[in-house]
Amino acid sequence: MVAIAGLMASMSAMPPVVDGSGRAVVPASWALDAAVSPPSSSSLPLSGVRIAIDPGHQLGNHNFPREINKPVPAGGFSKPCNTTGTSTNGGYPEATLNFRIARLVEARLEALGAQVYLTRTRNSESLWGPCVNVRGEFGAKVHARLMVSLHGDGAVSSGRGFHVIAPKARDPWTTDIARPSRRLARALRAGFDARGIPRSSYVGGGTALSIRSDLGTLNMSDVPVAMVEVGNMRNASDAHRMTTRTGRIRYARAVVRGIRLYLAR
Repeated sequence: MVAIAGLMASMSAMPPVVDGSGRAVVPASWALDAAVSPPSSSSLPLSGVRIAIDPGHQLGNHNFPREINKPVPAGGFSKPCNTTGTSTNGGYPEATLNFRIARLVEARLEALGAQVYLTRTRNSESLWGPCVNVRGEFGAKVHARLMVSLHGDGAVSSGRGFHVIAPKARDPWTTDIARPSRRLARALRAGFDARGIPRSSYVGGGTALSIRSDLGTLNMSDVPVAMVEVGNMRNASDAHRMTTRTGRIRYARAVVRGIRLYLAR
């Protein structure tokens, strides 16, 4: 693994720094990577590309109701800092699903030469956040080319399949990133299609695409961003895929393929 990947791997073992307002603080040591030489092997397809991955929610959010319900900026309006997320009917938490897929995505992207930054580096009952505004601002803070936010949906059990959400163009918040974000969303959809993961039966009318203006993580981003609802956690078929390692690997490969399609690499 290239030097920068080793640096990021060692940092990923550290707990996130969260200040009193629930804002994730980028450690000062992250600034060092600007001085690190680019990967030595130019043959790696994602060499030198910075990518932000957001594993939605945090396992301990339900233990901190005051903190996660605090209003934060969400792009011209305010929303609660975060939510608890959903779970399968068997109790498998969305936060855990998101985090495990994110780690698999991280490893695959790093193997391809990318520099990967996660909005949270632990999945713990003792932690909460980061807030949605901090997640949204994260990609620009680490100078990423793009950000993908990972989630599992909690819809009626009869609905199944993935869908991808991009931000609506709203001046002055997202007008600069709306178009590339839609392109990223379409690329991610193509990645999931290529892995044979079914499209949503209940969102997008068969397109598996949704354009929304109400999500702080998307509204607050200054880099192209898309949110993937990898499936419906309340659906038995989707839940089976989510709770097996082979299923999560399939999701991760779909995300990575979509990112590569977007970057044309």
